[in-house]
Amino acid sequence: MRHGRIHWYTSAELSPEQRAVYDGVLAKYGPHPPFPLTGPDGRLHGPFNAMLAAPGVGAALQRLSAAVGSGTSLSDRVREIVVLAVAAARASSFEWAAHRRVAAAAGLTADEIAALGGHATPDSFGAEDRAALDFARALLRDRDASDACHAAAEAAFGEAGVVELITLVGYYDLVATLLRTLRVPVPEM
Repeated sequence: MRHGRIHWYTSAELSPEQRAVYDGVLAKYGPHPPFPLTGPDGRLHGPFNAMLAAPGVGAALQRLSAAVGSGTSLSDRVREIVVLAVAAARASSFEWAAHRRVAAAAGLTADEIAALGGHATPDSFGAEDRAALDFARALLRDRDASDACHAAAEAAFGEAGVVELITLVGYYDLVATLLRTLRVPVPEM
C-alpha cells in the first residue's frame, strides 16, 4: 500500500531501526495526540511514515522535532504562530490541519488562525507575536531577515530565541517540502 509516493509501512514489517523511529513518534505524542498519528491499522500518517522510509534520517528528524517542540525558550503560542506561518506560506495541508488544533490549544483564537491562513497579521497580535510572525515570514520569503526585523526578534526573544526561531522555521519548511514532494495525504482530522 502506498502513502503518497512511498510505501505505507505497517508496524509488523518494520526493521529494528524503523521500529525505533515508530516507537519514538508514538512516545513523543503519548496516548492522546493532538492530531491522528496512525490509521486504524497502526500505519503512521503525515511525515512520520516518510521517517520510516529512511530511518537514519527519520531518527535525526525526530530528535530535531522534539527539540523544536519542547526544547526551546519559545512559548507554545509563538511556536504555533510560526508553524502556521510556514504551513500557510508553503500550502502544507498536513501541517495546517495538524497544527491549527495545536494552535487553538496554545491560545490562538479562531480569528487569529484564520488570519494566518489568509497570510494576514491578526490585529490582536502583540509585539512578541508580530516579531515572531514577521521574522518567520522574512525567512520564508527571503531566506534572511533585515536588520530591523532581526532586532525586533532579538528584543522579543533574545539571541537564543532568534536561533530557535530560525531552526523552527527551517524544520517545518523541511517537513512541508517532504510532505509536498512525497504527496503525503492528509488524514481526516
